[in-house]
Amino acid sequence: MDELSRRLVPDELWALVEPLILPGKTRPQGGGMSRVDDRAVFTAIVFVLTSGCAWRHLPPSFGVTVPTAHRRFTEWTEAGLWRQLHQAVLDELGGKGMIDWSRAVLDGASVRAKRGAD
Repeated sequence: MDELSRRLVPDELWALVEPLILPGKTRPQGGGMSRVDDRAVFTAIVFVLTSGCAWRHLPPSFGVTVPTAHRRFTEWTEAGLWRQLHQAVLDELGGKGMIDWSRAVLDGASVRAKRGAD
């Protein structure tokens, strides 16, 4: 793993992510290509999401094709991985007393307004 990949997904983050990723589906008839390493795909996705890079410009240095990265992103999104990861990070940091909740903000704009009496 290169230096960029280690910075994007350090071992401590991967330790939180890995148990949340569902195992890949196996083809009942066998054959096909072997599954690309989950950590490599996760790292490529993190690169796209944090850099603002378009999926089609994902550098080949991650060892992951654009269709594979985007397909896994979609699968993991549908499986709720990002919400679960957010909760795992909050639990980890909260358990270590590293979250200062006195500075938490609630954005009321994301709450649907109630309608008046009809």
